[in-house]
Amino acid sequence: MAKRKSELEKGDFEIVEGEFIHIRQSTVRTVEGGHIELNQVGALSIDGERVEVTQGASGILRGTDINLNQSISAVTAAENVSANFSCAPLTVAREQITVNNSAVGIMAAREIRAKNTSAFLVISNKIQGDVTTILDWRSAFALGAVLGGISGFISLLFRRK
Repeated sequence: MAKRKSELEKGDFEIVEGEFIHIRQSTVRTVEGGHIELNQVGALSIDGERVEVTQGASGILRGTDINLNQSISAVTAAENVSANFSCAPLTVAREQITVNNSAVGIMAAREIRAKNTSAFLVISNKIQGDVTTILDWRSAFALGAVLGGISGFISLLFRRK
């Protein structure tokens, strides 16, 4: 466990805490801090005010401002998220998401700015740029109707009296 300012390289760490954290070529279970910079790091959980991940992978990523560059994050939640050449299956931001040349599963924010981005489902008040979505509102409605019909039919089949 480290405090205040930490610069770590090439190791396996359990918990890293500090105000300024810079980790390179390592694996970490949990990172918590103010300003976190990760280069080629695999982390299970990251929680910080300002988080910058370059060529890294994370399970859960939380923060105020998050910047992903050539990275993968399973769940990303923040005030503002920026993703460049990254993959983020679930991305939620209170204010803004900026994505460039990335793949996103579900993306939800007040404002989304995108360039050459693919997404499964996008939920936003304002979208700028080009996003290729698999589900628009019509196909989401149709998918919900089909899944609801199938679950209703199955429940009728297995109803016991």
